[in-house]
Amino acid sequence: MSLAIPQGEWTPEHSVPSDWVATLGLAGAGLFAAGFLFLLLRALAQRARYRATQALGAAERAELAAEIARAEEKTIGEIVVVVLERSDRHPAAEWLAGALALVVGSVLLAGWLPWDRPALFFACQLALGAAGFLAARTVPGFKRVFVSEDRADEVAGEQAVQEFHAHGLHRTQAATGVLLFVSLLERRVVVLGDAGIDAKLDASYWEATDAAVLEGVRAGSLLRGLEAGVRRCAEVLAEHFPRTADDRDEIPNHVVVRRE
Repeated sequence: MSLAIPQGEWTPEHSVPSDWVATLGLAGAGLFAAGFLFLLLRALAQRARYRATQALGAAERAELAAEIARAEEKTIGEIVVVVLERSDRHPAAEWLAGALALVVGSVLLAGWLPWDRPALFFACQLALGAAGFLAARTVPGFKRVFVSEDRADEVAGEQAVQEFHAHGLHRTQAATGVLLFVSLLERRVVVLGDAGIDAKLDASYWEATDAAVLEGVRAGSLLRGLEAGVRRCAEVLAEHFPRTADDRDEIPNHVVVRRE
């Protein structure tokens, strides 16, 4: 025996699901695209800050060398300026950018990814990771987002020590060599003095030099920042290591500018 139920009285046990998943996916896609583009466009706008070879051409280097010569007229110290665009290539930052782009992109774009088509799904993930990786590799400011401050301190400090010895600042007669080192990608200014200087001065004496250089960089003029840094460095040296009658120029007053 069968029981007939009128069609008009039939009601489903569950309500029809809404399209909130699609809406959430659309919001996630917009959020991911907006965040990625913001970081990339900001980095592109600041690109000149990371191009020392363009900011300090031959004329600018000559002007800075003249500033060094004037500074050394007041002191027995020998000042060398080295500017690098980066102290390290930071390959880990590129992989981190790629991994985060893949993970965050997959989460925010979950409602749009073709989960039921594995080949296309993995192709989309590969594209997300590649976008982050390539952006970090080609745009310095974007890569900098993924470099920790501790890592920036470490590589800039190590490179500064190498430059100090490479330019013979440890071989001056009175041990009064001073390196003014700038690493643009890491946004670090390092001032290193030889043993004769360290015997009288501690790191706090160079804080004003650091600040002067960084202020110029932030204002968009690496040259003006370095000139201010050299002048401040000369003030410190002239106070504690004034020039003597028999002083001679032991190291050429040239400015070193390299990519790395």
